[in-house]
Amino acid sequence: MKNVLGKQVVLTVDRPLGSTHPEHRDIVYPVNYGYIRGIFAADGEGQDAYLLGVEAPVREFCGRVIAVVHRLDDVEDKWVVAPDGVTFTREEIAEKVRFQEQYFKTEIIL
Repeated sequence: MKNVLGKQVVLTVDRPLGSTHPEHRDIVYPVNYGYIRGIFAADGEGQDAYLLGVEAPVREFCGRVIAVVHRLDDVEDKWVVAPDGVTFTREEIAEKVRFQEQYFKTEIIL
């Protein structure tokens, strides 16, 4: 899991900032969210990732993995991607992804 930290990736954003969750309409995305093409998570789907540090909706973004949100009670983890040179504290990341991660027991790996 730590071996992905610092890796440059291309994130395909399928839930841009301000959009709603396709199944849970009460969840509004305060950050861009999507998946890393060509990398598969434990659930067999594309590796999900949050994009932090970009305050406008985007469709694709090339950035670095700065953290992993490790779900202790689920089969998949979420990566946290940010622009080069942008960092966040563990607490800042937790607050930004709380809208979705509040339903899981997680730890953030930096």
